[in-house]
Amino acid sequence: MQQTDFDAKRQQLLAAGVFMMDPSAVYVEDTVQVGAGTLLLPGTILRGDTVIGANCEIGPNTMLTNCTVGDHAKINSSQCEDSSIASRCEVGPFAHLRPHSVLEEGSKIGAFVQLKNCNLGQGTKMAHLTYVGDSDVGPGCNFGCGTVTCNYDGKVKSRTTIGANVFIGCQTKFIPPVSVGDGAYIAAGTTITDDVPEHSFVIGRSRQVVKQDWSDKRK
Repeated sequence: MQQTDFDAKRQQLLAAGVFMMDPSAVYVEDTVQVGAGTLLLPGTILRGDTVIGANCEIGPNTMLTNCTVGDHAKINSSQCEDSSIASRCEVGPFAHLRPHSVLEEGSKIGAFVQLKNCNLGQGTKMAHLTYVGDSDVGPGCNFGCGTVTCNYDGKVKSRTTIGANVFIGCQTKFIPPVSVGDGAYIAAGTTITDDVPEHSFVIGRSRQVVKQDWSDKRK
């Protein structure tokens, strides 16, 4: 698109009730739809068949390509492609939604979280430093930082399935194909290699060994 085309699109959106803090720093392709009451902050780039609902806050420094965003969603300093973000979701800062990611209502995806080809249930939260790929996650789950789905073994991509209301401790690793039942609790530092029954507690990590006065002897 030419600069004049961006100018015309900005004016069209402003006339339809979209807000922009600095219109000259917002770039929206002609095919994009944005609902009234939505605020587009500086550095926002909206591309392709993106559709944004009403009363959202997009940006700063956010790029959406072929995405659907529900009402009252917030996306901050993030990049999303070919994904669906339901109403009242929060994404970012510094999150990356790769293609075929679906966030249901009220999900929260925080700093340095990457999703790929996965479905997240209503109200599921990943605050920071998490990678979830090729996964189906139920509602009400909480992911601790450093959680990773090890979905690719070099030849095959396998899927992780996590039920509803699962608590996932920090630094958990999933080795799929694997499933976790509803209400399970996974201790921090656990590597999941087998299916986890619902409402169970699972811990899989090395035992701590303490060697008294070791550091003094080493000196």
